[in-house]
Amino acid sequence: MKNLILTIGVFFLTLGTIHSQSVIGKWKTIDDETGEAKSVVEIYEKSGKLYGKVVEILRADHKKDACVKCDGAEKNKPILGLVIINGLKKDGDEYSGGTILDPTNGKKYKCYIALDSADKLKLRGYVGISIMGRTQYWTRVKN
Repeated sequence: MKNLILTIGVFFLTLGTIHSQSVIGKWKTIDDETGEAKSVVEIYEKSGKLYGKVVEILRADHKKDACVKCDGAEKNKPILGLVIINGLKKDGDEYSGGTILDPTNGKKYKCYIALDSADKLKLRGYVGISIMGRTQYWTRVKN
């Protein structure tokens, strides 16, 4: 009986560790210039690629903002519910090969993401080569 309880305990502990080592989940976005928390983005997998959708806007005066500077299908869509990370593929310890949309200026950038720690995500958006860009660190939202 003790072995069964121990086995179940180890299983759930391992499951929690595996989940915390994944980029999939909800992340609080932090403005790299002001340090202010702006939104919550849910990163999810679909057809072997990663995507990220804005699921919560944290600043009360921006809850109904639309992507007015965006082009194409995103133009004038509400930021809440907008998919801002598109098509990232696993490449070693990071995910790259996709884009990120900045809803404040409507521009799309190449990007890569990687875990900095279990609860800290490093996100780099850039034009051309990654040295020509900026980095943000997002924090995991605990359920």
